Amino acid sequence: MKFKKYPFERLNELLADITPNSEYKQINLTIGEPQFPTPSFIKEEVCKNIELLNRYPKSSGEEYLKEAQRDYLRRNFNIELELNEIIPTFGTREVLFNFPQFLLAQKSSPTMAFPNPFYQIYEGAAIASRARVKYLTLTKENSFKPQISSDLKDVDLVILNTPNNPTASALNLEELKRWVEAAKEFDFVLLNDECYIDLYNKEPLPSLLNAAIEAGNRDFKNILVVNSLSKRSSAPGVRSGFIAGDKDILKDYLRYRTYVGAAIPLPLQKGAAAGWMDDNKAAYFREIYNKNLQIAANIFEIPTPKATFYIWLEVKDALKGAKELYKRYNIKVLPGEFLGREGAGKDYWRLALVYEPKIIKEAALRIKKFLGEFYGRD
Repeated sequence: MKFKKYPFERLNELLADITPNSEYKQINLTIGEPQFPTPSFIKEEVCKNIELLNRYPKSSGEEYLKEAQRDYLRRNFNIELELNEIIPTFGTREVLFNFPQFLLAQKSSPTMAFPNPFYQIYEGAAIASRARVKYLTLTKENSFKPQISSDLKDVDLVILNTPNNPTASALNLEELKRWVEAAKEFDFVLLNDECYIDLYNKEPLPSLLNAAIEAGNRDFKNILVVNSLSKRSSAPGVRSGFIAGDKDILKDYLRYRTYVGAAIPLPLQKGAAAGWMDDNKAAYFREIYNKNLQIAANIFEIPTPKATFYIWLEVKDALKGAKELYKRYNIKVLPGEFLGREGAGKDYWRLALVYEPKIIKEAALRIKKFLGEFYGRD
């Protein structure tokens, strides 16, 4: 297998020979990693149960964690899942990488489709699965939303990512229903990566599972979602996620997972259960990200994204601009073309607004000043 360089490796190479302006404190807006402390009640649960490290965790996850995740879906999406319709996972990254390999292993000529630009694990999964890729290219003209077409008739797995990384677009319920109907029409498995779904701006966003129910597919046939505690609760190190939906697919996938060995250590499962049962701290973090989005949108004079903590900022000559911005103002941004293929993401920067609003305002003002100098913006 030959995997392509990760975006951050490419960024390091791009900036390697640059000495940033030391008059400014460095601000790194490249990585979507929350910079806020994990809530104390999560950490306390981990510490309180540290003695459980002498036990092997189940591949299927402990019942208390599964119940906490089911209750999260019940509270936030009005979805009642059966026990065999959800599996706790070691975050979502491992699922997004190994689930396609499981699903496509018996296909002689597997094909995947996913948004472009994209979270690079999707591409890694395609490479590991020997799968052809059909890109669902996101552009300004289609509002950065994946489009349904007859090209999907020979696709085995479609991965959506809404709310979207990196573009911050979000599909509404009707749009998701059309994807559910397309999965039935073209007979592909449809999986939505929903790890940003709790970071909505004004109105809560629907899950793909909601759309399946609305479309009359209550058994979630060929419909799956993944979600994570990382962004919602500022707890990426707890490595808690889940995959939920089609119980027939999940039954075989669970057996596969016993061989993968990606079970969550028990103290982390205790902390994760506390995180999934909480909505107050999640709302607190969401408000911070909303404030950051509003600050950046006002300064850049662009619409405020409906979700995520990303700004997808259109610029000219994004690579040269990223280098000059780092050199002059000691700010790192991620060129969009590092997240795409076939020209997708070109002329954009992704800004991850993961700090306190004061820092985000300072960063946005520096960038605004740079844009005026380098690109001639007012």
